[in-house]
Amino acid sequence: MGDHVAIIGAGVIGSAWAARFALHGVDVRVSDPSPSTEKVLADVLGNARWAWSELGLPPVPEGSVTVVDSIESAVQGAFHVQESAPENPEIKIAILETIAQFCPPDTVIASSTSGIKPSDLQGSITNPERLVVGHPFNPVYLLPLVEVCGGAATSAETIATVMDTYRSISMKPLHVRVEIDAFIADRLLEAVWRESLWLVNDGVATTEEIDDAIRYGFGLRWAQMGLFETYRVAGGEGGFGHFIRQFGPTLSWPWTKLMDVPELTEELVERLEQQSDAQSGQHSIRELERVRDRNLAAILRALESHDWAAGATLREQRERLTP
Repeated sequence: MGDHVAIIGAGVIGSAWAARFALHGVDVRVSDPSPSTEKVLADVLGNARWAWSELGLPPVPEGSVTVVDSIESAVQGAFHVQESAPENPEIKIAILETIAQFCPPDTVIASSTSGIKPSDLQGSITNPERLVVGHPFNPVYLLPLVEVCGGAATSAETIATVMDTYRSISMKPLHVRVEIDAFIADRLLEAVWRESLWLVNDGVATTEEIDDAIRYGFGLRWAQMGLFETYRVAGGEGGFGHFIRQFGPTLSWPWTKLMDVPELTEELVERLEQQSDAQSGQHSIRELERVRDRNLAAILRALESHDWAAGATLREQRERLTP
């Protein structure tokens, strides 16, 4: 068993993985060719520490976070490798081949890819049975969900091991049992994203109006009940059966354009950019990250007080970290 976790790629996702592991007392080695790696890691670790204080979690001895000069140095002796390279199959495969060459043969290699099937990544690496997708959600140090998906060569032991690893850092691993492009969550997000682009393209709504529809309305329900449980409640005493019989027929009405996407013309891109700037341009990205983390922490603590949904994961995290 290795003595540290290796993070390969330290952008938004990789650096937040490093923070989550380190704040659970796990030593981390990071490899990323960017000259700004040290700064990005410091900024994200600062955000993560602040967010955890908002959660009221007990301080624990942090694991070390060390930037090394090569993938080889990062993965040698690692018990878990988390690859978070750019979402390009050719780049990822080349990096995964190097990881597999130098890490112990039984080390789990997890890719943070948001949509590439693991079978498309594991064919050329040594010991392909230990490669799995571990797809998290930003910010990784706060949001507990991680989708776990194996490929054709992935072993059941690998799935079990990586699920345990993620649980040990207070995450909620969701086993995607059927290998599919974009897994579960991003397929749902894609549907909302497509319809939102059409609403902007057709002049129906601005980016801010669409965000208001989500954050003041159904987004609040989704945060603690998801989709099906929300609709079960909407069915009243008749339950989900009553709801689907009443509203199911409307699915045949031509409300959505889910099978098509507007052409991303320069005009549409500029409109989206201008509307987004008008909506949020007065804040820096770091300011928006703090607002996001503060609000997420408050929602998670409210859910924790009722031991419900992601709040139950926070309760388990608090118990895990409390001496």
